[in-house]
Amino acid sequence: MKTLASAASIEVEIKRSRFVAQASRLDTEAGAMQFLESVADPAATHNCWAWKVDQQYRFSDDGEPASTAGKPILAAIEGKGLDHAMVVVTRYYGGTKLGAGGLVRAYGGSAAKCIDRAGIVRIEPRARCVVEAGFRWTGPVYAALEQAGAIKRGESYFGGGVRIELELPEKALPGLRETLRDATRGEARVRRSEST
Repeated sequence: MKTLASAASIEVEIKRSRFVAQASRLDTEAGAMQFLESVADPAATHNCWAWKVDQQYRFSDDGEPASTAGKPILAAIEGKGLDHAMVVVTRYYGGTKLGAGGLVRAYGGSAAKCIDRAGIVRIEPRARCVVEAGFRWTGPVYAALEQAGAIKRGESYFGGGVRIELELPEKALPGLRETLRDATRGEARVRRSEST
């Protein structure tokens, strides 16, 4: 997954209108609304925005003609191949109308420049899991976890064995399941707890 490397903001003037673009990484719709509330200027003419998290996305023209602001901002996010990202572009009207094409270029261009300033980073999805195995399998279990690049987050004991909470790259999870199945004759159990 590609997302923003950091938060960023830029200011662009186009025909005396001032466009302030602000970008941030986010993980939830609630986070998007919090970011919007923190950067939107009620005194501005428009606070237009777009965000994308996994398969969900939203955008708003905030009073600009339909599809001339929010949609071009979303197009900038998707055009850069980003996920878990939001851009808010605030416009202070300068007295000169830009027309529909001018608005699309102004909002989309401001968003793209802001994304470029923030930078893009690739994040490898990670999975959180719990492994349970009998005490006699702890050696093979620890070896398999190390081989998979797992990070131990906690460990506890139950009746006849150990319970290990861990985090590892999502792509390593199928291999870990197979290795543990083979190494413990199917006795070790791996269950997902959550993804990060």
